[in-house]
Amino acid sequence: MNGVCVLGSTGSIGVSTLEVIRLNRQSYSVVALTANKNIERLFEQCIEFKPVYAVVPEHDLAETFRKKIEQSDASETKVLSGIEALEYVVQLAEVDTVVAAIVGAAGLLSTLAAAKSGKKLLLANKESLVISGDLLMTAVKESGATLLPLDSEHNALFQCMPDAYQSGQRAEGIRKLILTASGGPFLKMSLSELDNVTVEQACAHPNWSMGRKISVDSATMMNKGLEVIEASYLFDVPSSLIEVLVHPQSIIHSMVDYLDGSVLAQLGNPDMRTPIAHALAWPKRQDSGVSPLDLIINHQLTFEAPSFEKFPCLKLAYEALNKKGTAPAILNAANEVAVDAFLSKKLRFTAISTLIEKVMAASTVRSADSIETVLKADEETRVLARHYLEAS
Repeated sequence: MNGVCVLGSTGSIGVSTLEVIRLNRQSYSVVALTANKNIERLFEQCIEFKPVYAVVPEHDLAETFRKKIEQSDASETKVLSGIEALEYVVQLAEVDTVVAAIVGAAGLLSTLAAAKSGKKLLLANKESLVISGDLLMTAVKESGATLLPLDSEHNALFQCMPDAYQSGQRAEGIRKLILTASGGPFLKMSLSELDNVTVEQACAHPNWSMGRKISVDSATMMNKGLEVIEASYLFDVPSSLIEVLVHPQSIIHSMVDYLDGSVLAQLGNPDMRTPIAHALAWPKRQDSGVSPLDLIINHQLTFEAPSFEKFPCLKLAYEALNKKGTAPAILNAANEVAVDAFLSKKLRFTAISTLIEKVMAASTVRSADSIETVLKADEETRVLARHYLEAS
């Protein structure tokens, strides 16, 4: 039995992970589940999967949850609290696989702890790579951990790599990596129309079911920009070898262009259970519960180049990657503040990129040589971004 810890089990990735495990119960044992505030869903998951541990970082909320668990059929589940508890459960001897699905910079320390412990790390927390890519990849190499990406695009690239490929290497014979992007819900909108985009419109992705923050990132294409940074660290390639193509159907999830003229692509219906099932079972295959792809129905696959004028967040991400150091951490923190302000209806949609660009221009980029430096850059950027937000 493969012992699994799911960080962020109540989010969309966590829920999809447990759906795959439910289909393949004979192969997995759920050791630990963690959630931030959605303790009702966490309670339901604990009743079904009976984990050894459940973690709720906020102490008061954890105490409420503990009392509820003690009076339930999952009374043997131990409830832990505090941020440090996240790092504790990923290092347990009985945990073989860690699914890192906490959204945002909050998932950084627990993801790093899993990498340093030599676990099989299934990475959905893109911020861990974006803001501390060198540190995370170094931890993976030094501990002998196995890193498998859960983002559909990076998982697709991984599947198109040569046999026995391991993350963090630059595969031989590659001309470029091609990340596909749906273009989000505003692909056909004019620049003037984007000024009046509502929160509800931005959160209604045409192809994928995602959380609100990630949906907004998709609409601005910052999500794709962060994925460019991720791909650079995961596959050890410079930005010049990473291309983004808008592919509205979301059937081809990414491609690898080889020097011999071959282009390998991974296709499938837009459903996160596919990359999750692949990564959980790797190097084997298992049922994901996803419907087979029907190429007769999905017979038209189109591509176009993204517009930096319409999607300036993508351009800012390339700039941050080229600057390296703490620049990606600055980009990510500024984006998190800007998106939160948009979701709170304090910032217009088109002002998201404006705020990020202003913060990046005013910030000092340092060498990202320690986790303390990265976290300091993250904190300073948030303070600066909120200052600009209040002054606007």
